Amino acid sequence: MQIGKVVVENNVVLAPMAGVTDRVYRTICRKMGAGLVVTEMVSCKGLYYGSKNTQGLTEISSDERPVALQIFGSDPYIMAKVVESHINPREDIDILDINMGCPTPKIVKNGDGAALLKNPKLVRSILKGVVKISNKPVTIKIRMGWDFENLTGIEIAKIAEEEGISAITIHGRTRNMFYSGQADWEYIKKVKEAVQIPVIGNGDIFEPMDAIKMMEYTGCDGVAIGRGAMGNPWIFKRILAIQEGKKDMEPSYEEIINMAIKHLNMLCLDKGETIGVKEMRKHIAWYMKGMKNSNEIKNKINYISSKAEVEKVLLDYLKELRSF
Repeated sequence: MQIGKVVVENNVVLAPMAGVTDRVYRTICRKMGAGLVVTEMVSCKGLYYGSKNTQGLTEISSDERPVALQIFGSDPYIMAKVVESHINPREDIDILDINMGCPTPKIVKNGDGAALLKNPKLVRSILKGVVKISNKPVTIKIRMGWDFENLTGIEIAKIAEEEGISAITIHGRTRNMFYSGQADWEYIKKVKEAVQIPVIGNGDIFEPMDAIKMMEYTGCDGVAIGRGAMGNPWIFKRILAIQEGKKDMEPSYEEIINMAIKHLNMLCLDKGETIGVKEMRKHIAWYMKGMKNSNEIKNKINYISSKAEVEKVLLDYLKELRSF
């Protein structure tokens, strides 16, 4: 798949998720087959006003490239300025993605994220300014619209194409649906039919075959996987295996626990033991979802602050799993 001048080795993408797709998890997913990974979304205002925490979200390692940096905002001037001063000079950022789909109240109340779906005119103004100034391909992530009375996704996709956007990721839900109900793959298909640029489908890909079915049904050029990749980096190589006509293999308990330990070590190395262990708790819960007696183990880990202890609990649990 090609996005602007960037050649991506396959069409399976790790979607951006706040608090999940940090550079450690992006690196893991890249090694597990994701053709492209996307950062947690980064506030343009935060970068513009020099926030250290915001700047930290833009850190990228060479192992995860190609990578798309996702920004959010609604002020065309600030967004263009940030692209010029913070993003253009960086050679480690391959693609610039603009979030126009985040449904969370704290984002939309400022007119950012999915709130932009209500204002196609402002979307055009933002895209015009950013594309003009950016020295990297620019992509957008959208939803079908704000609600079912305002399905602006196709209109915004057409505006994006007219303004020189290189690809569109479309989540088949409205903002008001958040993550409830079912993603509307029919709407993704309509977006794909409405434009000539690459369209990446997003929504309800939890099993490898879901990705294959979405691409077949919608004709989309690729898929972006968000919640389906939490604690499940294997989903990327499993999709690729099916595409290549190979056998789909689920990870064993051994592989899952070993990956959780590897993830823990990488996170502690990247963020320090205190933060690493704390942040790893949610990831461990996702890795162990549906496994026998996992609630007991998750509860135990929630009270541990030492990496060595967490590792010991996981290895003891693996021994227990082998005996089932």
